[in-house]
Amino acid sequence: MSSSAVTSGSPHREERARRRLALIGGSLGNLVEWYDWFVYASFAIYFADSFFPGDNPTTQLLNTAGIFAVGFLMRPVGGWILGRAADRHGRKSALTLTVTMMSVAALMIAVAPTYGQAGYFGALVLLLARLLQGLSIGGEYAASATYLTEASARDRRGLGSSFQYVSMTCGQLLGLGILITMQHTLTAAQLSSWGWRIPFVLGALFAVVVFWLRRRLQETDAFKEESERSSDGGAHDDGPRGSLKALWQHRRQAGLVMALTLGGTVAYYTYTTYLTKYLVGSAGLPKTTATLVSFTALALFAVLQPFAGMLSDRIGRRPLLITFAVGCTLGTYPIMTALGSADSYWSALGLSLLALVIVTGYTSINAAVKAELFPTRVRALGVALPYAVANALFGGTAEYVALWFKSGGHEKMFFWYVSGCALVSLVTYVLMPDTRDAALSRAEAAGQGAADGGAASAKAGAGAAR
Repeated sequence: MSSSAVTSGSPHREERARRRLALIGGSLGNLVEWYDWFVYASFAIYFADSFFPGDNPTTQLLNTAGIFAVGFLMRPVGGWILGRAADRHGRKSALTLTVTMMSVAALMIAVAPTYGQAGYFGALVLLLARLLQGLSIGGEYAASATYLTEASARDRRGLGSSFQYVSMTCGQLLGLGILITMQHTLTAAQLSSWGWRIPFVLGALFAVVVFWLRRRLQETDAFKEESERSSDGGAHDDGPRGSLKALWQHRRQAGLVMALTLGGTVAYYTYTTYLTKYLVGSAGLPKTTATLVSFTALALFAVLQPFAGMLSDRIGRRPLLITFAVGCTLGTYPIMTALGSADSYWSALGLSLLALVIVTGYTSINAAVKAELFPTRVRALGVALPYAVANALFGGTAEYVALWFKSGGHEKMFFWYVSGCALVSLVTYVLMPDTRDAALSRAEAAGQGAADGGAASAKAGAGAAR
């Protein structure tokens, strides 16, 4: 082999290695972030009575679900602060900060005193920890979505961004796996007394490891290009990078992010965080069976994400989004009704998988779609803020709305609520452009222009030959 071949091959190997490290680092950090976020919902059935007294389990769950929803209210604030930081100081610095905040919040929950020990002070600690988690996760989604999309090759952005929900789901699976293990090694009384604290301690430790890993990540080329341009005196009339003034210039795209998120976030939280409680409280399945159903369904759901992401790289993003919205609009009522009557592990698993296959049309590519809507200088904030607002209003409240309808004796109204949210997103998907071919940097745009010019020249040459 000639030395020139070795020289030319080495940069390609280095580039592939860099992309792999970015994918691993971004995904593992995202996994721990969402583990800490979701483990609250997974263990709520065991610690609800530790912070809220009373004999009504639904009321206790409503209180813990309310605190879960309050965490979402901080996500727009976190999305604004950390999205701005990611656009101004880099994706890497924002990712490092989010995992630090999540570690502190997990530790606060782990040591929170119960109602019997300190009255409602324990619930206050729980509330403060969820607010801090909301700040962290509000920035994490945007930073990881932007980082994974920008760090992927242009023709593999759907695949690269799909790992955001792979890691999110694996974080939830890790929490459920720990729950299942503890259910088989501890008694219900031990779990309710002190066992529920263990996963939060582990979450804080996991975050320390991820902090070290994220410190080793490299910044994306798109951000470095924008940063160098700003350093060279590149002027913008629409405000500094990551500013609300700059985002206002792209308010239509921000509105699109909110509308396309609406149906997806409600459906996702319905079939993930709320599913276990629904199978226990409405279908009457044992807690261990319901947990195992959720674990198995989510494991298969995670496997589906990269395949759907790759499909979107071939056929575009809109076909998958439209398929999701149609399936969710028409399928939620019959699927949820059937789940409410499920009397075995297998029937509940089959219906849960059907629902999650539909949801995959949204989850696998939504990160890429949102990132592809904005220019580099406002991309993280553009993804973060409108997404966080939509999640605060609809995703975080999905479980609370479901339990509220149930407590009022109108549980099936919630199914229509989910369908209605999906219908709004369906209209958005039909009207919006496909973002697959968007250039995320000037280098990509120049490369696309050169490729188009070469194709035009080849076509003209062929015409002349004829």
